[in-house]
Amino acid sequence: MNKFKILFFIALVNLVLPLFQPFARAENHAEHPRGEAHGHQEKPSQKSDHDKSAHEEGGREDDAIHLTPEQLKMGGIVVEKLQPTRFSRKIRAPGEIQLNAYATSRVVPRISAQLLSRKARLGDEVKKDQVLVVLSSVEMAEAQGELLVADREWQRVKKLGRDVVAEQRYTKAKVLREQMRAKVLAYGMTQAELAKLLANGNAAQADGHFKLLSKQHGTVIRDDFILGERVQPGRVLFEISDESVLWVEARLPPDQATGIKVNTPATIIFQKQPIEGKVVQVHHALDESTRTLAVRIEIPNPDDRLHPGLFVETQIQGSPMEQVLAVPTDAVLRSPDGDWQVFIERGAGQFEAVEVNVGQSSDGMTVIEGLEPGTNVVTKGAFFLQSEAAKSGFDVHQH
Repeated sequence: MNKFKILFFIALVNLVLPLFQPFARAENHAEHPRGEAHGHQEKPSQKSDHDKSAHEEGGREDDAIHLTPEQLKMGGIVVEKLQPTRFSRKIRAPGEIQLNAYATSRVVPRISAQLLSRKARLGDEVKKDQVLVVLSSVEMAEAQGELLVADREWQRVKKLGRDVVAEQRYTKAKVLREQMRAKVLAYGMTQAELAKLLANGNAAQADGHFKLLSKQHGTVIRDDFILGERVQPGRVLFEISDESVLWVEARLPPDQATGIKVNTPATIIFQKQPIEGKVVQVHHALDESTRTLAVRIEIPNPDDRLHPGLFVETQIQGSPMEQVLAVPTDAVLRSPDGDWQVFIERGAGQFEAVEVNVGQSSDGMTVIEGLEPGTNVVTKGAFFLQSEAAKSGFDVHQH
């Protein structure tokens, strides 16, 4: 029976006790007014006027990087006022060196012939009208014989004169002789060989031999044949090119190539060395496979370092942009969280990192946005400032 009384008393206490808790909290509040707890008073958060002004200037004073004159000198710090300038971008694209087709020629036979002797080899420097190869042809022999017959008839008719010879015979002899002369020249005889053949008038010299000459000064870059073989008309025996001026073909997306004009300055980079040139042609049809537009650049090659087939980097001068703000590319750095930033001078020896938006880069300069003209920007030594900030534990990322 006593056990049941105890349990009943515990349950009653649990029901009544919550009814007295609001009164206890009210009493405790009366003893400890708001803002006081355990003998101290909470003070409202309040920024000093100095901190507020520092924030309004774009950063907190304790986030500024302070350098002594010795550190400024050691870091090579250079500060310049940001001024609008006209910015010319350079369009970069891979390019391939090609022969200058306007300074290249091919030597081919016009009739079937056998190759008798070679007078020039691959890599040789040859001059205009220099003998390259000697050939023999049955067709040439026939044409030479016909020329000798026609020439003798013409000499006889001309000696008799118009008073003795009928007009038709006179004219026919003259025309036939000129036709046979043109034929052997077209087949490949030279003027000197033709003159010698007609001067001697010896049928034994109508052996079908003839020579092919170089059409220009240049280097033999192709001589793909074997002595003794019989070649057909149009077979390329020699390719000769003046490599003192070459072409570089750069392929660009249509939107980049649109503004490029003939005679626009261009540069190629070969073995880390720049070579200046100019745009000479812009194609008018897209490449079907790459969907790019070819831009042809002409470059000098006086020391014969460059050869067709080499790949190079090309830089083509684009149209100048309107007035923009630009700084040296080295002055723009990545912050720890990946944003682009530059350092500005807040006072003597005081610098602050500010975030900027980055545009195009060319010739070591980068277009930036986010600063006002006239701002004092660190143009040299930015990396040193970033290193000093990192060592000091500053947050160099400011919005």
